[in-house]
Amino acid sequence: MIRQQVIERGIRDERLLAAMRAVPREAFFPPDIRSAAHADRAASIGHGQTISQPYIVALMTKHLDLQPHHRVLEVGTGSGYHTAILSRLASEIWSIERLKPLLDEAWERLMGMSVRNVHFKLGDGTLGWPDAAPFDRIVIAAGAPQLPEQLLKTQLVDGGLAVLPVGPEQEQMLVEVRRTGATLQVTDICPCRFVKLIGEQGWAKP
Repeated sequence: MIRQQVIERGIRDERLLAAMRAVPREAFFPPDIRSAAHADRAASIGHGQTISQPYIVALMTKHLDLQPHHRVLEVGTGSGYHTAILSRLASEIWSIERLKPLLDEAWERLMGMSVRNVHFKLGDGTLGWPDAAPFDRIVIAAGAPQLPEQLLKTQLVDGGLAVLPVGPEQEQMLVEVRRTGATLQVTDICPCRFVKLIGEQGWAKP
């Protein structure tokens, strides 16, 4: 999976590759679909949510340019797969999920893997985690209808990076955002399709 889907597509960061090798992707899938864990596509994890394809997880993480001292906000814990990878690359992770069954399952998985540098929260990820802010990096694993400027300007450090999908429901653009003072510099990465970012600063709850 890592060789064909990640390395052969140009991602060569050794720390990132080592983190992906150390996290067993199949452990984040329900038993009945575990055989699809290493396929080159996103997969359903229930509750209308998905686990991103391995390449997209790698691409987002590469653009975050994580360093060992970084504090990271993750919006959309989901299965906890990306959370586990982030935990191996940064100092501390604050991960928010709006669906309690997914959050509970992710917590159990990561505790079972002895991951101890992740803080979990049930709530509206579009509001971030003000009590723990600011963050060196922010990653959002759901498509926002527009750039969540308030979150990025108030909870991302000056000079910090965020990676997230932005755009209409059927197709978004994965973007890298750098905060420089009051300015957000946005760079397109590639077209993508994520589940909707539900919340006060995102899409309305269905």
